[in-house]
Amino acid sequence: MATVTAGLARVAAGAAPWPGRASILPGVSSFAPEYVALVLNDVFEDAKRLFLSQLRAIDYAHLVMLTEQGIVPVDAARLLRTGLDRIDEDAVRLVTYDGTYEDLFFYLEQVLTDACGHEVAGRLHTARSRNDIDMTMYRMRLRDAVVDTAVAVEELVTALVDLAGRHLHSVFAAHTHTQPAQPSTVAHYLLAMIEQLARDHARLRAAYASVNRNPLGACAITGTGFPIDRDRTSALLGFDGPTGNTYGSIATVDYLLEAVGALAVTLVGLGRFVQDLMLWCTAEFGYLRLSDGYVQCSSIMPQKRNPVALEHARALGSKALGQAQGVTLAVHNTPFGDIVDTEDDLQPLVANAFRDGIRAIRLVAGAMSQATFDVEKMASRAAAGGTTVTELADTLARSHALPFRVSHEIAAHFVAERRRLPAGTLVDALAAATMAVLGRTLPYTEADLQEMLEARYFIEVRQTLGGPAPARTSAALADATRALTADCAWSAGVRRDLLEATVRRRAAVEAL
Repeated sequence: MATVTAGLARVAAGAAPWPGRASILPGVSSFAPEYVALVLNDVFEDAKRLFLSQLRAIDYAHLVMLTEQGIVPVDAARLLRTGLDRIDEDAVRLVTYDGTYEDLFFYLEQVLTDACGHEVAGRLHTARSRNDIDMTMYRMRLRDAVVDTAVAVEELVTALVDLAGRHLHSVFAAHTHTQPAQPSTVAHYLLAMIEQLARDHARLRAAYASVNRNPLGACAITGTGFPIDRDRTSALLGFDGPTGNTYGSIATVDYLLEAVGALAVTLVGLGRFVQDLMLWCTAEFGYLRLSDGYVQCSSIMPQKRNPVALEHARALGSKALGQAQGVTLAVHNTPFGDIVDTEDDLQPLVANAFRDGIRAIRLVAGAMSQATFDVEKMASRAAAGGTTVTELADTLARSHALPFRVSHEIAAHFVAERRRLPAGTLVDALAAATMAVLGRTLPYTEADLQEMLEARYFIEVRQTLGGPAPARTSAALADATRALTADCAWSAGVRRDLLEATVRRRAAVEAL
């Protein structure tokens, strides 16, 4: 107890929690200069940047649990609390690595030792290891990244829902195989993307559930003989509960791959969407116009409106996808156990993948929130090139009990006849087609055929579930709006739970 009393007196007297960087460890580092320069320096900087706050939260939660379980005496716990409170995170971030300590963990441990003395400071590491500490802080940061990605998806869906609501009746020619195929609406197209993003959100939520389990207490890999309470640290750190098997708690990376996998799927879908938007921004299409805030002018050509925001989004998304794939490659065929391949060098790649992915998603969301469509130009091309003749084939099959393959052949002859005699009437073209296939004509007027081949009629009759008819897209939009509200409530609830855990943790620390 003499060391505890002396340590308390030291801190109470206002002594600095550490007297200076040179005193962190006596003597000269045993690490090779090349190892320091090529590995340890970067690892230290990455840890300060990515994990300092998480590491500090783990220290506090573990201290509370050890004290409540009677593993650490209350007077020592209070000294530890005071020492931890004296550590200034901003000051730590300014520390330059000099090789006299292995990593951020050992640096902070020595800082605490300087404040509390070795006998007391050493108690904090009871029933834990750097292994379970690392896996816990990795999950803490990753869960934040997953939630932030989900929120970015929500921002994009919000922008697209608003656009779809304004374009329920905006007609355009949908493409298949890069060629005009059939008339649809802008809302129908956007709702396809909205549904995909909703599935992306579901994948991110599932990944969050896998990530948000607490490995703390697994120690090196087999747990501990001390009577720890893993549920208590889980609650204090905002986890849904502890992980199970202690070996797997340290060895597994499936939770990480699930998270980067959900990100990768989202980015692939986003990239395909961006490709369409880029095409629609071309002068040749002219369907989409970004607001001035998302374009740049040429340094030499004053007429240019370059859609650079979408180009940046495409580049960022591709970069993030590559990083996500790099995570998978880095852990592939590594031993199923504690291994550095999943740790210091990998985690910055994980962080960068999510950072760049979120930037890409949010950039598209911002651009689309202010984008406008040239609905007149889109509508003028909607029926061009025979995009509505599928309805001619459908009508003939429905109205005359023809096999669809027969009506399809008539429609193909009709298209050929229209190309042969573009100035001829629709009635004459159909008559030639039916005579060629059926050997007889069918009773249709010019007005009948004009209505049948009109793009809006084509869309209106397609009342299939999920189809482009405004009645269907209106209902789908209402469903999407409700789903968006639920998704936003989920992310807000998760963030609230994590904040409440922080408050509970601090209250528990103060109550020691």
